[in-house]
Amino acid sequence: MKTATIILAAGAFALASTAASAQKKYDPGASDTEIKIGQTVPHSGPGSLYGVIGRAQEAYFKALNEKGGINGRKITFMTLDDSYSAPKTVEATRKLVEQDEVLAMWGSLGTAPQSAVQKYLNQKKIPQLHLNTGAGRWNNPKDFPWTTPGLPLYPTEGAIHARYLAGVKPNAKVAILYQNDEFGRDFMNSFKAALAAAGKGQVVAEAGYELTDATIDSQMVKLQSSGADTLFNISTGKATSQSIKKMAEMGWKPMHLLVSTSAGQSILAAAGLDAAKGLVTPLYIKDLSAPKWANDPAVKEFQAFREKHLPNVAADNSIAFISWSAAHTLHRILEKCGDELTHENVLKQATNLKGYAAPAFMPGVVYSTTPTDYAPIKTVFMSTFNGKDWDVPEKPVTE
Repeated sequence: MKTATIILAAGAFALASTAASAQKKYDPGASDTEIKIGQTVPHSGPGSLYGVIGRAQEAYFKALNEKGGINGRKITFMTLDDSYSAPKTVEATRKLVEQDEVLAMWGSLGTAPQSAVQKYLNQKKIPQLHLNTGAGRWNNPKDFPWTTPGLPLYPTEGAIHARYLAGVKPNAKVAILYQNDEFGRDFMNSFKAALAAAGKGQVVAEAGYELTDATIDSQMVKLQSSGADTLFNISTGKATSQSIKKMAEMGWKPMHLLVSTSAGQSILAAAGLDAAKGLVTPLYIKDLSAPKWANDPAVKEFQAFREKHLPNVAADNSIAFISWSAAHTLHRILEKCGDELTHENVLKQATNLKGYAAPAFMPGVVYSTTPTDYAPIKTVFMSTFNGKDWDVPEKPVTE
């Protein structure tokens, strides 16, 4: 009798243990106590201003770990420097996958650097999620199911610009300034296709520039001489500032459509805020510099977080704000994974974000990501710069 009782008890314990273990499922990079996440961004070199992405997200998870982590697990967030160099990206990514054995890669930056590791990560079935680039190539769930973008796709935004223009200025004569690379072509091709589909407006001139060009004066002179009354400006950084400044010097005042990636206050200020007055761009993130968002709960939470954990980051650093917001999104994904911390389940949760509003998003903007369409954001507000702030319309535009 005693022996039978012991056997029954042992059997019951074994069944309970089996049931408990069945409820938990791990791939390398996850355990009962830890989740490992990897990232590569330029902490040094010409793109080092984007290093704040890694610093902000590392600080977020450090603070979260102090509160107990996610579902009782601490997050080990490893952000490595690739100096925006593809060979360094390959080296750092291999280390994170093969030596550190991360569960997923998150928020890495750059079209060229991430293109260099896309096939490798997909072959390994390691999630390459929420990339800080909007190249159209990232929305390819059929051929590269393990790769998802984190920014509005350039082709999506290009089409939105065209449809907006067709609505407000159907007879526009358009000149296009574009960066001569995948970034510029993604925007330009989708813009031209959408404009043609609408049967409104006409592209009368195009001028490309190289990232290594010292100035873009000659391109701006060419575009002005075309007789265009609208400029679609697909430039970045220094070139954007130069283009705005040159337009003011020439006295050329076309309707000015600027890509959202280049609408930061620092870029506009370098050209002169008065010169930037009147330009139109799609917005989807709350502007930290705008008084209207000063008392927004998410902005206040970020500023309190920044003061405590990132005291050397400026209060108006929108890159840090967006990165902090993206960390919230990763937090949500890992939380929804529960005890099934596998590559496959992380991807599943990351590609089912439709309807989720990240803290930094403007009201009405949500993720649109589904398992068959990885385009993350399709709703924006076509906003006009008034010389100090953005005039945001009541209704957004959706692709």
